Amino acid sequence: MKKVLLVTIVVLLSGLNNIGSAQTEGLKIAYVNMAKAIETSPQAETVLKQLKSEFDPKDQKLTAQREELRKIEEELEKTALVIKESDRQELEKKVRDLRRLIKRDTQEFREELNVRQNEELRKLERIVLKVVAKIAEEDKYDLIIHQGAIYASNRIDITDKVLAELAKTDLDASQ
Repeated sequence: MKKVLLVTIVVLLSGLNNIGSAQTEGLKIAYVNMAKAIETSPQAETVLKQLKSEFDPKDQKLTAQREELRKIEEELEKTALVIKESDRQELEKKVRDLRRLIKRDTQEFREELNVRQNEELRKLERIVLKVVAKIAEEDKYDLIIHQGAIYASNRIDITDKVLAELAKTDLDASQ
């Protein structure tokens, strides 16, 4: 899909070179660095804070489990030679079970976090695209490129304008 879009843009732009310069002078083209717009937008900061508050309790739980495992392993190491065989085996089983639990919980945590990050990224992308479309309509741009540009001069780079508009846009109201 991206390759088709890129090829289409290249064909359009190469076709424009064949049109007389009098006709292309009125063409208004801009470039947006979408990655920069998404990553440095005020909405991205808000989303990061939301994700942190959402996932901090789970992360703290994992940290507590790791600390508990460390303590049990230390206890086992210190007392392995002086405790009964059945007690040692019980501690070893507890260590194995806790390791499995931590591994499973860590994997679930990462998967949940990844899913939520992707959801929020898609929301941010939609917000930025709406702002770009708004700017395109207001400023009457004929074409705004965000990917596949080998070079974009500062004269046509509207990323800072997009960021300024994003600063005025509420995260919830723009969805």
